[in-house]
Amino acid sequence: MKDYIEKGDTVLDCTVGNGQDTLLLAQLVGEGGKVYGFDIQKDAIMNTRRLLLKNKLNTNVELFLDSHEYIDNYIYEKLDLIVYNLGYLPGGNKKITTLANTSIESINKALNLLIPNGILLITSYVGHTGSMKERNAIDDLLINLNQKHFNVLKYKFINQINYPPILYLIEKSKNNTSTIN
Repeated sequence: MKDYIEKGDTVLDCTVGNGQDTLLLAQLVGEGGKVYGFDIQKDAIMNTRRLLLKNKLNTNVELFLDSHEYIDNYIYEKLDLIVYNLGYLPGGNKKITTLANTSIESINKALNLLIPNGILLITSYVGHTGSMKERNAIDDLLINLNQKHFNVLKYKFINQINYPPILYLIEKSKNNTSTIN
């Protein structure tokens, strides 16, 4: 994220969790930027809000207690960077997880919100019920994105056990103003 975000950018954290990424995003965009954040768990929103207040970085952050599948109900402007950490809230209830269908719906909407040359980062964690279904759905979606409109990279550990996370990086092409249905 540090390589892509500039002061004044508008960014989105689709899964705020305990707020670490949201905090970093707020630091990177500075006072002139904007950070949006979503989570379905009240604890995640409260943890993030506390972390931002502690670091005096709450003025340019807007948090929503709602599913990331509804980002288009709240955000109407184009975004420079979007980040997802899919799985469950670290230290929280491991039965409350992201789901394949809502994550795919959200990612499709996120791709439409990206500016040309904008970046979408997805970290996919497995080890919870439905996690492999979610990862496979993400692979299916991303592998079928038109290469004229998106560049898609998949980073994964090849010498780690126990299903290490996979990072996807999607860059919207420079001249891409198309939308995904």
